[in-house]
Amino acid sequence: MTRSAGAIDRRTMLAGTAVLAGVALTGTAPARAAAPALLPDADVHVLVVDGMRPDELVPGLTPHLVALADAGTRYSAARAIPVAETLPNHAAMMTGVLPHRNGVPANSVFDPMLGRTRDLDRPADLRAATVLDRLPRELGLTTASVLSKRYLHGLFGGRASVAWDPVPLLPVTEHAPDRFTIDALISVVDERSPRLTFTNLGDVDRVGHLDVLGASLRLARTAALRSTDEQVARFVEFLRATGRWERSVLMVLADHGMDWSAPDQLIGLVDVLGADPLLAGSVRTAQNGGANLLYWVGDPAARLEAVARMREVAAVVPGVAGLYAGADLGLGAAAGDLVALCDAGWRFSDPSPLSNPIPGNHGHAATVDIPFFVAGGHASLRRGSTVSDPLRTLDVAPTVAALFGLAEPPGGWDGRAAAHAFAG
Repeated sequence: MTRSAGAIDRRTMLAGTAVLAGVALTGTAPARAAAPALLPDADVHVLVVDGMRPDELVPGLTPHLVALADAGTRYSAARAIPVAETLPNHAAMMTGVLPHRNGVPANSVFDPMLGRTRDLDRPADLRAATVLDRLPRELGLTTASVLSKRYLHGLFGGRASVAWDPVPLLPVTEHAPDRFTIDALISVVDERSPRLTFTNLGDVDRVGHLDVLGASLRLARTAALRSTDEQVARFVEFLRATGRWERSVLMVLADHGMDWSAPDQLIGLVDVLGADPLLAGSVRTAQNGGANLLYWVGDPAARLEAVARMREVAAVVPGVAGLYAGADLGLGAAAGDLVALCDAGWRFSDPSPLSNPIPGNHGHAATVDIPFFVAGGHASLRRGSTVSDPLRTLDVAPTVAALFGLAEPPGGWDGRAAAHAFAG
């Protein structure tokens, strides 16, 4: 079917279809708020500029975003959680808990049931409840997800009351351009008036991966940043024109930054580990650009010795910055036995040098810093402030919960509410 730009086919509106652990998430009786709502009348819009770096929030590149940030509260020490990839940080934003609890430690993992590496792009991969499904179920509020990337849309499934099916998906990048994404967001808000929206804008990230100019001129990335900035401005203007601005709270952030590497700064661990007699044939990897997950698939009785040997062998490979047990990073069993992170200016490419040809990558320490600010037209927002306290992607869900009076999940939050952004 041919669709006009920005039109939303009602077949792509998945309303009232989400299911978690066999229990319907919509259509249930609203529950009372467990705590006083900080802003019970607010409409909250979480906008993720995928892959944006803090040094790109500057007037010459993103003037509209800068104006919003200047009129709200900036968080100058905001960070992604490890692994600094798209899926784990979006999962953290909506669940408020670490990967060992929500099941999403990286973009790609080794799946022992399949015997191969795969993306975590299935609804069942996200094991924790999200604010997208809890707000409808517990408070009777409508939520919406407008996610530009195929695997993000797949991971979040029918969690929200309304979920946009990203169209058109570009080949290779498998994402919908930001103009279509903002068109969809405007249409969803106009038609359904959700109290919470969760939007991923993928252009900056996808262009950053493919920009062969890398860390020099980055002309394509510059154009993408300016275009995305204009798209956010379009959404703000829509909110103003329709009388929604005065009740709006915008949480604008990135899920990770971006780093660039030269073709001769590739790290391959498969051959190095495979050359060791103890490890040969018994290690699998899940390459995530700036991170590489390592899995022992040999004799379980030899695991401790093998993991120690994996650490010893990989640690001396040029470009490897460090190796961590998944528990040290809060990642859980799905992340394997060791997580290798690379130095700035390097990238992993396994199982062969041709496996990761793109210069732009993330997942490692150089890509943890992110822009993050809270702005909007709601009268209770603080204006023109900068906060140096650390804030993480993990803190989005607790903030949303505090605004609406949603109770903590079982076991509590791993994040905390960004209370600095609100008066009183």
